Amino acid sequence: MAGVSSRVRVLTVCSVLVVALLAVAAFAPLPFSLAQPGSTADVLGSRRGEQVITVEGADTRKTTGQLRATTIVATGPDADVRLGDVIDSWFRTDRAVMPRDSVYPVGNTTAEVEKHNFADMRKSQDAATEAALRYLHRSSKDVKVTLDLARIGGPSAGLLFTLGIIDKIDGDGRGGELTGGRTIAGTGTIEPDGTVGPVGGVQLKTQAAKRDGATVFLVPKGECKEAEAVRPEGLQLIPVTTLKDSVSSLRALAAGQSVPTC
Repeated sequence: MAGVSSRVRVLTVCSVLVVALLAVAAFAPLPFSLAQPGSTADVLGSRRGEQVITVEGADTRKTTGQLRATTIVATGPDADVRLGDVIDSWFRTDRAVMPRDSVYPVGNTTAEVEKHNFADMRKSQDAATEAALRYLHRSSKDVKVTLDLARIGGPSAGLLFTLGIIDKIDGDGRGGELTGGRTIAGTGTIEPDGTVGPVGGVQLKTQAAKRDGATVFLVPKGECKEAEAVRPEGLQLIPVTTLKDSVSSLRALAAGQSVPTC
């Protein structure tokens, strides 16, 4: 009986410790950020009465389609995320639980993060301009491009900015729009040489795109599987790895031809 009593005492102590740990976990801040679909913005459109993309030194034309850059909204780097919040978001398709360091790799406060995102955005816009002008065989000495979309922070709109510049100046090279009059959304970083890179959060961005009327979504090829897992009905996912294949896919789509899909 003494042995049984000892085991009971051990189990009781262990149970108390487990309950105490769960109680602490329930109220202690966790190193996660909670994200959801954010806004989208048409880079071919206007912001506060001014065009998002302004071109000097080259002829431009009006466009009827849309190229919508997509975003996610996440809890701030200094926000307290609790266990209950994580559990609630974990089982929702319109929410995501992400390691805080993956959302905010630099900066511990909102002000620091905004400063970093602004710097990334400027770098991304410069790369987008260079990639577009290289593709069009235009010189930055003759053509000046100004991009104004402050609410899209970070580098994730790089591909859409690049496509927007090309569409405004050259379209498909035959007088037609790259969009074919459609509402096309997407995400992806861009390098000056035209390489498209991954960005994260694509599952939420596809939902934002569908909500705002997109029927096509350009996704970095390496993130196809993630995007396809919760693809909104009626949204076509087109994988891309370079600016060249992005333009080629859009041209084919506008011409009614088949294109690669995730």
